[in-house]
Parts: sequence; C-alpha cells; structure tokens
Amino acid sequence: MTEQKRDELRTDEAVPPSIEGSVFVGPDGVKKVLRRRPPLLEIESLNVIFGENQVLRDITLKIRRGETVAIIGESGCGKTVLLKTMIGLVAPTTGRVFFKGQDLSELSDKKLTEARSHYGFVFQMAALFDSMTIEENVSFPLRQHHKEMSKRAIKERVEYLLEEVGLNPRVVSAKTPSEISGGMRKRVGFARALAMDPEIMLYDEPTTGLDPIMSDVVNELMINARDRHHVAGVLVTHDMKSAVKVANRLIMLYPHALLDSDEPQMIFDGTADEIWRCSDKRVSQFIRGEAGERIRDMSMED
Repeated sequence: MTEQKRDELRTDEAVPPSIEGSVFVGPDGVKKVLRRRPPLLEIESLNVIFGENQVLRDITLKIRRGETVAIIGESGCGKTVLLKTMIGLVAPTTGRVFFKGQDLSELSDKKLTEARSHYGFVFQMAALFDSMTIEENVSFPLRQHHKEMSKRAIKERVEYLLEEVGLNPRVVSAKTPSEISGGMRKRVGFARALAMDPEIMLYDEPTTGLDPIMSDVVNELMINARDRHHVAGVLVTHDMKSAVKVANRLIMLYPHALLDSDEPQMIFDGTADEIWRCSDKRVSQFIRGEAGERIRDMSMED
C-alpha cells in the first residue's frame, strides 16, 4: 500500500479528549487526566468453546467510557462471538465479562435485561421489524422500557433521533422498511440504537453492503455518537477505512486453529498509527488486503 493510500485511511482531525483516563494538555498548557473510573466493559481470561471447536482463547480486554474499539480479523476468527459475549448472548466457557463492574453470568434474567438497556446495537442488516413503520421501529425500545412516557414525548423523541441521523421524520415516519433504501434502513437502525441513551454501542459490520458515500455517513454517525453523546463503542468490521477513521484503538484477532499453543489470539492491540508500523506479517497482510501465505494456510484447513 502506498503512503498516499495509507494517509487517506488515517483520520485527518484529532479526536477531542473524551476517553476516561486519557492525558491531554488543557488550554492553559497544563497536562491533565480526564476523569478515571473502572472500565465500562471488562473481559477477563475469556474462552469460548463450541463442542470440540475453540473459537476464543484467553481474551482479556478493557473498554473505557468514551472509547471506540474496532475488532478486526478475517472471517471465522471469533469477532462476532466476542461481540455476543459482551451482552451475555453467548456465555463464556471459562472467564468472565463485566459491565459496570457486574459479572453478566451472575445476573438474573431481569437484571441482565436491565443491563442490556444500557447498550445500543447496530446490526449488519439493520434488523428492523418489517411489519412496523419507521416510527414504530425507532420507538420500540422506548415503548418496551419506558412505559411511563407519553405518546407525544415518544413521538418527539423519535423525530429528534431521525433528524439526528439525517432523515426527515415527515417523509419516512409512516413508511415501512421495504419502502426505503438500504442506507436509510441502516440509519433508522442507528436511530433506534440511540433511543435509550446507551452508554455503549455495539456495531456489527455496520457498513456492509453500502456504497462508499453511505459508508462514510455511517462512520460519521459512529464518531458523532462517541464525541457528542460520549458513548463508548465496539466496532466489528472488515472495513479498514472505517476502523481507522472511527476507532481510538484497534484489536486484531487471529483464527484459533492457526495459532501455536502458546500464542495469544489477540495479535494486535494499539492505535491506527501503530498498526501501520506493526512488524507481525499477519497483521500487515490483513490491513493491506494481501493474501500472502493465507492461500496455503486455507488449503491446509480443508
């Protein structure tokens, strides 16, 4: 990859300090530390095994408030499984997942549901309800979790959220998902994810199937959620342009079956600038889209 292309994939503007615990220089020229609290989400020695197939091995990870982390890696390396463990949809075989200090495996169904209300989810295919209007889709979590809200308050909230993602409520509210474009459906899904004022957003391949312009619209929405709403984020993606533009930190997983017994599955954890300088051939080949020796590896897997 050329230096010019690499520069295009980097963020042009510095992200204002919003990550708890980060050090920054204030207007007075004095170094300061942004308020530090325990991690919002913490994964401790996580292993996930399905039958005889180990998908995740010894994953330890902390996500701070205000931070967006991109999880990258080739198909089948466990990215989506890791995302599902973060909300308790997949239980660890061993290890623990903490949200705001609570071990998800120890929560009752009621408490787990309450904890999940602090998450926002943006799915790969938007996952809207086909039989509902756009207004009903966006208002769904509010109607489920805030039954005390009046219809008028819900309607105003939905209109605000649709405008937040660049949609005109008067145009789209009464339509169904089949009556709007794929890019618009993605934005409706984003609006729904923001409805509950989440503390953390989980993004599962949010730019898949979108053209470059609409992909960048989604990127800007993720940046806006972090910088304007101070929402932490976990982004699972193959899109390096999105990962580099949106994330403060990138983590790369490697398929468990291709690792030596003493190798960590997280083969990279660092910033966008650091990943371009990474000496691990597996990392450099992935971020540049070069198959290299993976063709031979794949034939051995078969």
